[in-house]
Amino acid sequence: MPDNKNNDVINDILNQLDNEKKKTEAESEKLIEKAEEKAEEAVKKPAAPRPVVSHMASPLQREEAAPRPRTAQNEEKPAAEAPKRPAQRPPVSRETVPVRNSSAVKRNSAHHKKKKKKRRSRLPGVLILTVSIFAVSICLSMVIIAFGKDMLGIGKSDSTKLIIVPEGATTEQISELLHDEGIINSPKCFQMFTKLRKKADIYLPGEHFVSPNMAYETIIDTLTNEEKQEAKEAVTVTFREGINIFDAAQILEEEGVCKSGDFLFQFNSGGFGYRFENELPQTPNASKFADARMEGYLFPDTYTFTKEMEPEQVCQKIYFNFDQKMTDERLARMKELKLSLNDLIILASIVQKEAPNREDMDHVAGVFWNRLEKPEETAGKLQSDPTKNYAYDVIRPRLAVSNQEMLDAYDTYVCVGLPPGAICNPGLDAIDAVLAKMQTDDFYFVANIYTQETFFSKTNDEHEMKKAQVKADEQQYELEEEQRKEEEELAARAEEY
Repeated sequence: MPDNKNNDVINDILNQLDNEKKKTEAESEKLIEKAEEKAEEAVKKPAAPRPVVSHMASPLQREEAAPRPRTAQNEEKPAAEAPKRPAQRPPVSRETVPVRNSSAVKRNSAHHKKKKKKRRSRLPGVLILTVSIFAVSICLSMVIIAFGKDMLGIGKSDSTKLIIVPEGATTEQISELLHDEGIINSPKCFQMFTKLRKKADIYLPGEHFVSPNMAYETIIDTLTNEEKQEAKEAVTVTFREGINIFDAAQILEEEGVCKSGDFLFQFNSGGFGYRFENELPQTPNASKFADARMEGYLFPDTYTFTKEMEPEQVCQKIYFNFDQKMTDERLARMKELKLSLNDLIILASIVQKEAPNREDMDHVAGVFWNRLEKPEETAGKLQSDPTKNYAYDVIRPRLAVSNQEMLDAYDTYVCVGLPPGAICNPGLDAIDAVLAKMQTDDFYFVANIYTQETFFSKTNDEHEMKKAQVKADEQQYELEEEQRKEEEELAARAEEY
């Protein structure tokens, strides 16, 4: 790895500097030893015999060695005729020689010690400077390599990411958007790259798919090339409220967007990095139907896809829409009610199937809240017909092996509390109705499927009476419908004659 190689180079340099230091110290010590040996030899060598007056001589010896007084004979010769003698050094006693040589050795030793100290004090500075230069060089090289890899998309994920480019976006906004979505690592590097291109880039507003392993040039081309956008045939698909993911997958295949099986696999796999995914349970429920793991999170809406689109991109568009709908306010209210996102969507899916409009949804959600929080009235069972229908009409035909335990887990006439998964994909009205948590004393309701009316009751006896009335009304409605059809057929035959 690059770090290990750089460490080896630095260690080699440090070892060489350390060896040079030791070598210099050894040479200095040898020079000092030689100087000391020469000084000792000079002390031991006998001096040439000559009259020497010792500084330690006695008073008598000093008197004898003193100059004689002038006489007439001595004064006869002029001073100019006196023979010139070379200047003699002051006589030195042998006893003083070792003292002088010793001081010279000390001065020499002190001189070498100063040099040694200078070398020692200079070496750490050289070492620090060398290490600093190498460290800066390594850091710069690593930064350049990192920017280069980011610019070329080397060693990065190939998963696509949906980004929404706003109208009139600037390069700075685009770079920050790409950085926030994890596509690039350095907005400044991206901005510098666009300046070097010397081309005014106009970014197309709307949805774009890019991936981290794209080079900067490819990303810019994807966001600015209008011809590529127009080359794809657009397909508009509408998912109604209350649709299940199997029917939605079938619609996508019929419209030529992608294969239903591929869509179901990608949609249930998830992991696209959207915020709401962090709210999902990490451990899957064993009773949950795996093929419908993400049932409830396909937000009902009108989408624009393209022919033969990548299933991963189709799923990201739907995930993105759901993530946008789950605002901070809704998530805060959900936590205030001590609901998990999974429980919110499950309960909203049942409300979606039970009520035709927002007003009834609020009341139905209030009934279910009562049943969950006051289980003594209905033994904690929601007793919702749509849950039973989902278990036996949607799940059972798709089971490779019969699993009655799973079917009972979804049937709220059997299970207590919420089922393990949603039974459809609810819209915002159903979700908000659950979050509204309407206060009511009712525990029962019955709906007329023909008139779309819903009747609520506080007790089971009252509920049974209303249920009988609704049944009678439905039978009357069916009878009237049959009579109307017969009359229309008779009228049609009469016109033929």
